Amino acid sequence: MKFIVQWKGQPGVQQSAINRFLETGGRPPENVTLVGRWHVVGELAGVAIVEATDTSGLAAMMLQWGDLLSFTSAPALTDEELGAALTALKAASN
Repeated sequence: MKFIVQWKGQPGVQQSAINRFLETGGRPPENVTLVGRWHVVGELAGVAIVEATDTSGLAAMMLQWGDLLSFTSAPALTDEELGAALTALKAASN
């Protein structure tokens, strides 16, 4: 399952976050696949699309950075996945 993960830095942690990212490359846990990640220019914030078979990997990823960043996450669908769900909904309502 894919998830949209957004983060924002806690006040005063920018240098610590920079150092950790440079040391680790920001790699997610083994059971999480990073599809893509984008950073807000001039702000300690960003968004990533990740794929995980369950939420335990997602939780581990957030806990790795939880002392520096706050997170929000939500399940995500591609256009094709949403289209299939909408088609099934339409067929069920007929």
